Amino acid sequence: MAWQRPDGRNPDQLRPFSFQRGFTRHPAGSVLACCGETKVICTVTAEAKVPRWLKDSGKGWLTAEYRMMPGATQERQRREFMRLSGRTQEIQRLIGRSLRAALDFEILGEKSLTVDADVLQADGGTRTTSITGGFVALREAIEGMVARGELEESPLKCGIAAISVGLIEGEPMLDLDYPEDVAADVDFNVVMTSDLELIEVQGTAEEGTYTRSQLNSILDTAEKGIKNLLALQNAAFE
Repeated sequence: MAWQRPDGRNPDQLRPFSFQRGFTRHPAGSVLACCGETKVICTVTAEAKVPRWLKDSGKGWLTAEYRMMPGATQERQRREFMRLSGRTQEIQRLIGRSLRAALDFEILGEKSLTVDADVLQADGGTRTTSITGGFVALREAIEGMVARGELEESPLKCGIAAISVGLIEGEPMLDLDYPEDVAADVDFNVVMTSDLELIEVQGTAEEGTYTRSQLNSILDTAEKGIKNLLALQNAAFE
């Protein structure tokens, strides 16, 4: 019997996605990104300085921080202070790498952008929602900086979105929630640009192996989902 998705979705169907822009008052960009029951606040802060190793280079920088709020899961998550878990470090590096691909740092000039992704509620896909929502917050911040005259032109080169795909009973399933993430034999996170070029593919067989043909199917499924996410991101600015 084929796998029945708990929420009744088709294998290549996203959970409901929404982006609430201007969610908080002070950051240059602020978005509440919701993917099903996963909810992430993504904010972007701009500063007129760069890391020491970029001083006088004429180039800017983007970095990211990621945290799970204590009440994001059924069991309380302990706050991470001076010592970050390996998972947290890996995810925030992924968010930073992904969103840096969107920017021309020479056009940005000697400014630093910090993307903060704070998970309010987790039900699978927190890292991919952080990247997808993080780009909406980044675009909001950049458009605001151009409008205020802080930038002469936009340094954005492309859009960025990310999604998960898992193999469950041999079939690719798009955008896994937590029960499906646990059940998946193979779990992938895929990040792409609006030109449908790959930035990162993270894939692991939890049990056994997967074939080259299955990998191609996973990437095709991810691309379809990312096309839909890019359209939803653009709609948030209409």
